[in-house]
Amino acid sequence: MMDLIIDPGGVATCIYGEEIELFTLGTVSIRRASNVEPDDTGNWWADMAPSGGAMLGPFARRSEALVAEAQWLSTYLGRGHGS
Repeated sequence: MMDLIIDPGGVATCIYGEEIELFTLGTVSIRRASNVEPDDTGNWWADMAPSGGAMLGPFARRSEALVAEAQWLSTYLGRGHGS
C-alpha cells in the first residue's frame, strides 16, 4: 500500500511504488530519499541523509535495511524532514 501525503499547498509526497500512475496527479519529480548499500564487511546500511536522517544499521541482510528504510520514511515523511 502506498501512503500519499498531500501538504496544504497541494504538493503530494510518497514512497515511490507502482500502485498508482503518479503522472496522473500532475508534474512528477522523483528523487532518492536514501541509499541502501553494503559496507566492506558485508553488513547493510540505510543512509537516510538525503532525507535529513542518520545511518540505520548495520543489518545482516539487504531486506532488513530496506524494511528499516521504509519504516523511517513512513514515520518522518509527513513531518517536514527532507522536503
